[in-house]
Amino acid sequence: MKHTPEQIVCLFNNLFLPTYNTELICCEEEPIYRPADASHPHHRIIFAHGFFASALHEIAHWCVAGKERRLLEDFGYWYEPDGRSAERQAEFERVEVKPQALEWIFSQSANFRFHFSADNLALNNQPSAHFKQAVLEQVHDYLTTGLPKRAQMWSEALIAHYRPQKPLKIQEFNQLPD
Repeated sequence: MKHTPEQIVCLFNNLFLPTYNTELICCEEEPIYRPADASHPHHRIIFAHGFFASALHEIAHWCVAGKERRLLEDFGYWYEPDGRSAERQAEFERVEVKPQALEWIFSQSANFRFHFSADNLALNNQPSAHFKQAVLEQVHDYLTTGLPKRAQMWSEALIAHYRPQKPLKIQEFNQLPD
């Protein structure tokens, strides 16, 4: 089954527009989250260039963000563009563990290949081995103790569409992807 921007937008918006007043929007140059305002009645998760992986990643950030953060542009997080120092990259990796763990779960739920993101070309764009292991451990924790509510809803919607009758199993996450 193909993974198109139209499919993911439709799946997300059917599920979360009526329940969380949040819509998924394709396709800007840079991904961003924008809360509802006087000009826009819905919260907006905007993903880049129509990339399926970008949509999954941005949705993962939305699933991690609490109610107060969902009222702030880009959830109120800092973003430092390409060129981060090794220390700032380590900080970036610390805050990316939960979102990338959810992105991996969502990717698997949609039968879509997951790739870790270091988001830093200056450091060869390679995530550290420690980061990859932390993400794997977080995936196992989520699958053992339970996903956050919105993440569970999204994973179930992806499974129903892309791999019906095949629920996720922790064994699918026994090794790190290439």
